[in-house]
Amino acid sequence: MNKISMALCAFPLSLSMNAQTAITSDVLSMLEKAQPTTAADRALRNVVSSMSISKVALDQQHAAAATDTYFSLETKNQGVTNQESSGRCWLFTGLNVLRHRAAQKIGAPGLMFSQMYGFFYDQLEKSNLFLQGIIDTRTLSLDDRTVDWLFQNPLSDGGTYTGVADLVSKYGLVPQEVMAETYAANHTDELNSHLKRKLREFGIQLREKAQQGASQKQLEAEKVEMLKTIYHMLTLAYGEPVKKFEWAPKDANGKIIGEARTFTPLEFYRYCCPDEDLNADYVMLMNDPSRDYNKVYEIEYDRHLYDGHNWLYLNLPIEDIKPLCIASIKDSLQMYFSCDVGKQLNRNNGLLDLKNYDYESIFGTKFGMNKKQRIQSHDSGSSHAMTLMAVDLDANGKPTKWKVENSWGASYGFAGHLIMTDEWFDEYMFRVVVNKKYLSDAQRQLLKQKPVRLPAWDPMFMEE
Repeated sequence: MNKISMALCAFPLSLSMNAQTAITSDVLSMLEKAQPTTAADRALRNVVSSMSISKVALDQQHAAAATDTYFSLETKNQGVTNQESSGRCWLFTGLNVLRHRAAQKIGAPGLMFSQMYGFFYDQLEKSNLFLQGIIDTRTLSLDDRTVDWLFQNPLSDGGTYTGVADLVSKYGLVPQEVMAETYAANHTDELNSHLKRKLREFGIQLREKAQQGASQKQLEAEKVEMLKTIYHMLTLAYGEPVKKFEWAPKDANGKIIGEARTFTPLEFYRYCCPDEDLNADYVMLMNDPSRDYNKVYEIEYDRHLYDGHNWLYLNLPIEDIKPLCIASIKDSLQMYFSCDVGKQLNRNNGLLDLKNYDYESIFGTKFGMNKKQRIQSHDSGSSHAMTLMAVDLDANGKPTKWKVENSWGASYGFAGHLIMTDEWFDEYMFRVVVNKKYLSDAQRQLLKQKPVRLPAWDPMFMEE
């Protein structure tokens, strides 16, 4: 063995002797001796180990103070919805926003759109998106990152505003009373697990047929046959989508206040939302400090329909987004809004406030990551969509707090709503959809740039 070989062989030995790469007995002894041993520490250990940490960390004095529920600018509420045990907040929020606009235009305060109708087609379209994605990537290896991502994520019940816009534009809207919620829709996990398993099986079969020489045309014909099975599974759980129905406008108490008419879903959409293009007239704004501001981004496969739109957004500083939200609320135009709702949420009073919980005092350490670092490390991201409907402004016209209509039922939080401080908004707000008419000329020019294409596994793909 030459000297170089001897040196290389000796390197791992010397490294293990000199570096703390593992928890040795000496390291463990140091960790044990570093633990505090006062009576107060022992008492804290007893409390933390025996109950919810959030209850221990709750700032009782802050929680006891009455929540300020006054808002200087507030849009009218149409009634709180409940997505139950499902991930459909994006759909509930999108339809709640449309319901508010429609009620103003057609004078039907009792109108509620069917979430079930839109969700049926969402699941069918996502199934097609996955299977067509498998066909499109058939020449790539199974361990290619895109192919692997597709098989990891064949279907979900989450989504974004883009899905709402594309689904409604293609399939229309129906009132909730003509296609009501089902148990399976309110508890999506079980059916989704079976749908995903079947889609993965179909995906493997398509790849095998491609390897055996099947053409793209043959694979797509096979895909349609596969979708028949998916469609059947969906009808068992959610029912057949309605094709035509009779509807009459009602007031908030359910009393008929107008003449009944017959509609198709697309006719009803155009009746409720005339002269409005849900894609062309609106833009999603993002506050993501981990990316360059004033740029447009697009995420691959972050869409609901194969023939739909990838999720596209304009990334702006938070101080540029707030005036646009305020302008929309002043015009009584509610907005699709999403955030990291689980951070510092007091579920009892519905308050989102950075002062709600003092985890740093409990654990004796500072949680010091900023918003950019939390995004980069997957510690924070958009997790839930709600309807932004109110803001409270101080004497200088600056926001102090915001209010959203939630979809967790009327008994949750503040009468079905959540209130967030402006400081919380800065840290955990991510997405909001506004009408382009509120943008400045410079911001409209930004929309003309070629989007930066991000991969499907980008941290911002997180669905609401």
